Amino acid sequence: MSWLYLAIAISAEIVATTALKATEGFTRLYPTLITVAGYSIAFYCLSLALRAIPVGIAYAIWSGAGIVAISLIGYFVFKQHLDTAAVIGITLIVAGVLVLNVFSKSSLH
Repeated sequence: MSWLYLAIAISAEIVATTALKATEGFTRLYPTLITVAGYSIAFYCLSLALRAIPVGIAYAIWSGAGIVAISLIGYFVFKQHLDTAAVIGITLIVAGVLVLNVFSKSSLH
């Protein structure tokens, strides 16, 4: 169940961060409400996931998945350019999360 909570936390954070761009400095009501609700859900579910998943592992997965997803949303939805260094960095983040999950005994609580 902890991994499900972590997945929900990641999804909510992605929605909140995407809506954050549309808040225009928190001057637009509906995107602001989505942002606040999304981050509230994200942190609540992350706290539930931390009952069984070590904090370093959970946070690495949560933030890594969020970075990759938001970068892709920025590229495809907001037409923001990802240069070679950005793509390499994102690839390294994905590699790091994979190494944690596949090779680290820390992720097995």
